[in-house]
Amino acid sequence: MQFQQLRYFAAVADTRHFTRAAEREHVAQPSLSQQIKALERELGADLFHRARGHITLTDAGRTLLPLARRIIADTETARREVQEVAQLRRGRLRLGAPPSLCASLVPDVLSVFHAAYPGVELVVHEDGSQDLVRVLADGELDLALIITPLPEQAPALATAELLREELVVVSAPDRPAPVAGGRRMRVEDLQNRPLAMFRRGYDLREFTMAACRAAGFEPVFTVEGGEMDAVLGFVRAGLGVAVVPSMVAERSGLRVTRFASPDMHRVISVAHRGDVSPPRAARELRRILLTHPGLEMPGR
Repeated sequence: MQFQQLRYFAAVADTRHFTRAAEREHVAQPSLSQQIKALERELGADLFHRARGHITLTDAGRTLLPLARRIIADTETARREVQEVAQLRRGRLRLGAPPSLCASLVPDVLSVFHAAYPGVELVVHEDGSQDLVRVLADGELDLALIITPLPEQAPALATAELLREELVVVSAPDRPAPVAGGRRMRVEDLQNRPLAMFRRGYDLREFTMAACRAAGFEPVFTVEGGEMDAVLGFVRAGLGVAVVPSMVAERSGLRVTRFASPDMHRVISVAHRGDVSPPRAARELRRILLTHPGLEMPGR
């Protein structure tokens, strides 16, 4: 009994037609019929009642069909599992992340993954969280680090919270401190204070503006439109202050002032499309992100 014979048998059972079954299996109809006859000889029983324009299963055929389906399914599962193991030896993994995480968390994560799976090519797509959601939903990424919760109109993604990161204010060390006496800032302290602001579509821009508006004022920009490195450069040049993640602030060399409110934080989640299972390599990177002890962060 051959696996191919079982596939042909199941195809005829599904279509109740030898020609349509041959078309579905991409084989010539005489070849398919010969394989079915060979299977029947092997089993010592007819599997189909054959009448002009009418094919039905015999008792033997009805007995074999669920067993054949199980063998076919198990074989496909085995093939898929072996292919996924091979994907961890070679292949390509596409990860999306905001620039702030590319400058802090992502290098450490990818270093751990690359040490375990050096044959997998790593491709990083750096963009704002809102843009990453769209690119991920379009199937152009396998995995992405995004800011959650997602807006109601966002595509359906499967997400798992990775860490909660404090947001802080950075300012030039050679300029007066945003607040006196080393005290913590309130959001209201940003009123009428010039801000170096990120480009539109950047999650930190939207978060900062929403916080200011919730406090009853519109923020004032001295310069806007930059990515993370550009905004830090604007702050360093004394063009204003900026609200940035604590992981970035600690490496910036700028003065760091914390907020008094615990609400000034963002939630980082790892996400993939909700309608398809991610590749094996992406699932392994996700596992490293969520479980590796070296990636534990304050507030996680």
